[in-house]
Amino acid sequence: MTKFSRLSLPFFMLFMSVMQAQTEKTDPLYKTIMSKDSLFFSVGYNTCNIQQMENLLSDNFEFYHDKGGFEDRKNFIIDFKNGLCKSPETYQIKRVLVDKSTEVYPMYKDGKIYAAIQNGDHLFYEKMGSQAEKLVGEAKFTHLWMLENNEWKLKNSLSFNHHPKQTTDSETMFDNDQSMQSWLRENNIPTLGLGIIEGGKLQQVKVFGEIRKGISAPHNALFNVASLTKPVTAMVALRLISSGKWKLDEPLDTYWIDPDIANDPRYKKLTTRMILSHQTGFPNWRWMNTDKKLNFQFDPGTQYQYSGEGFEYLRKALEKKFGKTLEQLAQELIFQPLKMKDTSYIWDKKTDEARFVTGYNEKGEAYLIEKSNTANAADDLHSTIEDYGNFMISVMKGKNLKSEIFQEMIKKQVKTKENKYFGLGFEIYDLGNGDYALSHSGADKGTQCITIILPKSGKGIVIFTNVDDGYKAYEKLVHHYLGKDGKKIVEIETR
Repeated sequence: MTKFSRLSLPFFMLFMSVMQAQTEKTDPLYKTIMSKDSLFFSVGYNTCNIQQMENLLSDNFEFYHDKGGFEDRKNFIIDFKNGLCKSPETYQIKRVLVDKSTEVYPMYKDGKIYAAIQNGDHLFYEKMGSQAEKLVGEAKFTHLWMLENNEWKLKNSLSFNHHPKQTTDSETMFDNDQSMQSWLRENNIPTLGLGIIEGGKLQQVKVFGEIRKGISAPHNALFNVASLTKPVTAMVALRLISSGKWKLDEPLDTYWIDPDIANDPRYKKLTTRMILSHQTGFPNWRWMNTDKKLNFQFDPGTQYQYSGEGFEYLRKALEKKFGKTLEQLAQELIFQPLKMKDTSYIWDKKTDEARFVTGYNEKGEAYLIEKSNTANAADDLHSTIEDYGNFMISVMKGKNLKSEIFQEMIKKQVKTKENKYFGLGFEIYDLGNGDYALSHSGADKGTQCITIILPKSGKGIVIFTNVDDGYKAYEKLVHHYLGKDGKKIVEIETR
């Protein structure tokens, strides 16, 4: 063996050991360093708790900043007291660790850990007086933590690659929960439920904000999803059609004739297809008419007009035919098979009011929660992000639908605008090259919701908000999570 070989072998082995030295997130060292980081920044730096910071600094602490230069321990503390923490009531700065950015590397001597290197990215938020908190900067850092008398102390801190960052940047505003919370506060959205579908699976379920003042929203918060009720009703009907118990094009007068239109022979033309594609000729709601009665505003099947009354007409026909309420039919056909235990058309003893999200108007004034004990086929369903996300995955996959019925569902039944159509229960966006998206939205007092799925790519999004103008969150969320397809959908919608 040559001298070079003898020298290179141990060097190679050392190099390889260093290459694999990053600790796993489950490692006790990683958890320890993350705990120290939290104590230093979340408890110390962010709240101007000088004593907490000093407790974690080595006596020989050195700070290197790519804009502010070098400081030793004494000057670092003085500048922090007299600078960022001089007037916390009028100016605050907060540091937030970027989720999943941290790497921790152990340092050994004689087989024992004596130090650890922490690398990561952090964000900085600024708050001026009573103004909303804003994301203002981003940087990278390297920390050297030393074991001194069996206690972890921060020995060196390098903070570099500082650059401005704004929450209007859609590429970064959703990097972590803190930036999301800040963005929601800026836009006055009290509560946001978000479900992300990728690869045909519900990959993320997050709920931000409060269900009511002072109470944080749990991940299984209950929302009134308004007209997102309609797709569920549509799937009840399509499941019955797939099983041969109901017919898509059978006139409904066999089972139900509304008294308001009993003298208008056009009721004989009404079918489930017309109702699910909004071609009944009905107004949205009869109470919008001067006489508060249901009527035909055009011949059924001749054009598009969105109508909740149509879905209610279908509910009454289904209930007459099967001798069951819509809630019972949905439980049997949709909710129980999909394990949607938190979804219902009605408010009953099983409804957990403690998890129900309060709705607000744009002034921040709360609405009373609707507590109906009778199902409305078009409105007021309550559900969670997880339940509704799994429901949309079943729609995407055509679960429990015959192939020909699924094809009818995604067929362009009626055009509503350029590259946009209504199928059976869902809006259809023509994205070009044979690709398409299915969507539906919902809007009531104190609730704005939308869902979009891309069956061919297996992607999708569910967005629930609890404020009258919650729709203002849609565009950025759809762009961010659905990429170029989301951009096309927004372009079609805004033409």
